[in-house]
Amino acid sequence: MASVSSALPTGNKPALRRTQTEATTDSYPATADASPFDSPLERSASNTSLSSLASDNVKTDKAEFGKLIDTYGNEFEVPDFTIKDIRDAIPKHCYERSALRSLSYVARDMVYLAVTFYVWNKYVTPEYIPLKAARVVLWGLYTFMQGLFGTGLWVLAHECGHQAFSPSRFINDTVGWVLHSALLVPYFSWKFSHSKHHKATGNIERDMVFVPRTREQQASRIGKFAHELSELTEETPIYTLIHLIGQQLIGWPNYLMTNVTGHNNHEKQREGRGKGKKNGWFTGVNHFNPNSPLYEEREAPWIIVSDIGIAITITALVYLCKTFGTSNMFVWYFLPYLWVNHWLVAITYLQHTDPSLPHYTAEEWNFVRGAAATIDREFGFIGRHLLHGIIETHVLHHYVSTIPFYNADEASEAIKKVMGKHYRSDVKDGPIGFIKSMWKAARWCQWVEPTEGAEGKGKGVLFYRNQNGLGTKPAKLPKA
Repeated sequence: MASVSSALPTGNKPALRRTQTEATTDSYPATADASPFDSPLERSASNTSLSSLASDNVKTDKAEFGKLIDTYGNEFEVPDFTIKDIRDAIPKHCYERSALRSLSYVARDMVYLAVTFYVWNKYVTPEYIPLKAARVVLWGLYTFMQGLFGTGLWVLAHECGHQAFSPSRFINDTVGWVLHSALLVPYFSWKFSHSKHHKATGNIERDMVFVPRTREQQASRIGKFAHELSELTEETPIYTLIHLIGQQLIGWPNYLMTNVTGHNNHEKQREGRGKGKKNGWFTGVNHFNPNSPLYEEREAPWIIVSDIGIAITITALVYLCKTFGTSNMFVWYFLPYLWVNHWLVAITYLQHTDPSLPHYTAEEWNFVRGAAATIDREFGFIGRHLLHGIIETHVLHHYVSTIPFYNADEASEAIKKVMGKHYRSDVKDGPIGFIKSMWKAARWCQWVEPTEGAEGKGKGVLFYRNQNGLGTKPAKLPKA
């Protein structure tokens, strides 16, 4: 990993950590002779033609936004580069995808799963390990390891959804459907909603995952007026812990079934499929309903294909439970499945939730700004080897999602020179720092609001605030 330094602000403001590498120095050579903008690769959510791209090619006038302050207390500037700047900086070979190479990673992860299953069932038995407590610990380790290997396969299916797995859409969607279905994920349903997430990252009205509450929404949720949030006492740590446990345990299935953390503006669905519909149970807003407002009419048949994949897996699991016993299947499959869900939620949460990150109103959002409102982290061997770098190269992924993960490190280094101070990375303490960041995000990032005293366009740039006395204080508002 490249060396890390901290950009220390003045006073007592917490430091915003950013990675600085050789790629960010002025002496770094140009990495492309021509723009990859017209690459023949299939367009995906983050490299397709978007209506917002026109505004992405307009330089930002800092004076229009005034002084913006993030949660750490650092002054924030809206990104001033363009999507073309990003694509021009990436070497052309980074866009090349290999079905054979990608399939080799699928085979590798499946070997990990199979060998682990064989070794534990063969040797972690009373015959070889008489002490029951030792067997319990080892089987607990088994569920953790299988959860990591399963998450690796999940990430490879994620590559398929972005058409980064291979040049063939048929191979991508076939492999993705099989892998995600085996993990009880509705592949095409997720693929379509995830594409919308990439097209609206950081947009407070249209993003699809971990959309933070506004100040008004937070106040309504806890039965207060908006002006009272700046007067609240600290939230008890035990409440934060309970919230985190619930998020990590049931957050993913809850998202699939109720669209929790996704936007709730379904009335604006252009085909009228969202009239009268809100997120929640039994409202029709979920990833299994072909008529869900999360999808367009043309996507409905593929939602059914996703449901068929889930039905096949459930049928297989029922058969295996009857054949080998529910208790065995609980250890072999269901506990590792919960670990997969945990890692998926943790990774996504920490990619988009950090005291340094902004969100934007619809008026001030564009694709370049939204993609920069993400952050890279570091998870060591587990992140780079087992989870295929999804934690370490997420910023790049939001700009050009068709770049395969095995080329993402090089491409990430290339765009850092363009992004400069707008590139966000928190790599302090490696894997331990990643885990600690979950608690930090939960305590620091409770809702978003404009910087106190913001005027003009600055009112459309929102930052996290909290009632725990951490970082920048919430704005003091007059009584309604």
